[in-house]
Amino acid sequence: MNPTIEISFKTAQAYSAMCKPLCQELRLPQTAFDILMFLANNPDCTTARDIVEIRKIKANLVSVNVDRLVQEGYLERRATQLLCTEKAQPVIARGREVQERFFARLLQNTDAATREAFFRTMEVIGKNLDEILKENG
Repeated sequence: MNPTIEISFKTAQAYSAMCKPLCQELRLPQTAFDILMFLANNPDCTTARDIVEIRKIKANLVSVNVDRLVQEGYLERRATQLLCTEKAQPVIARGREVQERFFARLLQNTDAATREAFFRTMEVIGKNLDEILKENG
């Protein structure tokens, strides 16, 4: 397997594995948890379309999971906007703790210079990807 693809796949698997205990405790599917955390961590992104376009989650899965989050009181709808409720705040706080532990674990055994080079490289790659998408979109 291509190392880049393998890293992407393993990163997604590892993140899901770290989220699994919280998702099980809350009885939330990973996709619902991901949607809630996406909305909480990206306050400028408040629509189902944002979730579909940015997170690349299929529209039908977004619809089903948003309905569930609304029904369980974690989200509310205002016209086309999706807003996290007060009930969601403890879940979001715990989700952010999981995310912080994940990233800390991901970068474990790296020194500051390596992390700095990694983040600079990721920034350049991100800009290159934006240019590719702009040229081919």
